[in-house]
Amino acid sequence: MTYCVSDIHGNYEGYIKLLETINLRDEDTLFVLGDVIDRGKGGIKILQDMMMHFNIIPILGNHEYMAVNCMKFLCQEITEESINNIDEGIIQGLLEWQNVGGQATIDEFHKLNSEEKQDIIDYLEEFSLYEEASVMGKDYVMVHAGLCNFSIDRPLDDYHFSELLFKVPDYSKVYFPDKYLVTGHLPTRCIQGNNHQDKIFRANNHIAIDCGSSCRGSGGRLGCICLDTGETFYVEND
Repeated sequence: MTYCVSDIHGNYEGYIKLLETINLRDEDTLFVLGDVIDRGKGGIKILQDMMMHFNIIPILGNHEYMAVNCMKFLCQEITEESINNIDEGIIQGLLEWQNVGGQATIDEFHKLNSEEKQDIIDYLEEFSLYEEASVMGKDYVMVHAGLCNFSIDRPLDDYHFSELLFKVPDYSKVYFPDKYLVTGHLPTRCIQGNNHQDKIFRANNHIAIDCGSSCRGSGGRLGCICLDTGETFYVEND
């Protein structure tokens, strides 16, 4: 079976419960469409678990993109020379990361030893920008946010990372007549015209799977879809 989940945002307990719910087996594949980390307090633990599963395929989200350079900076030894040579761009990036929920991940990251920190950085740098899959005779394109400046004739490799990580698609428009575009990033409760809050959204060859796991305190849950059967799975926020 082939499954997709997105925007776990540090919800370690929800992630583990989801793996149990779908009964992920070695012969199955789980695509994780980015934003594993931040906001919740278990993002690093989720990454460490994902690293142990050869059949969990990670796709880069904007939160991982923001994190990786900051993590490299946080690993540096603090000396007078390093302080004098601090890149203002890194400091700005660190502040921006904190503003979108990165502090929870920073706190976790600081508790790791140097080898564990490097393992996390190396793993994040392996995340792909998109994935494609054919399941039960249907073709899927999986990306964190969308395909900004989309053209049917434009190769996927031609998209800049910023076009894939930050901009949501137009869900009222069919992008690929012969493929399904699977995305996260935008909680489905925010999709215009969607009357099914915090459920996986399917329309116009779009499958939007961010069901608001990061919306703790105002509902939300973790959503997952099986591409083989179309079955959906949900783990409620505590």
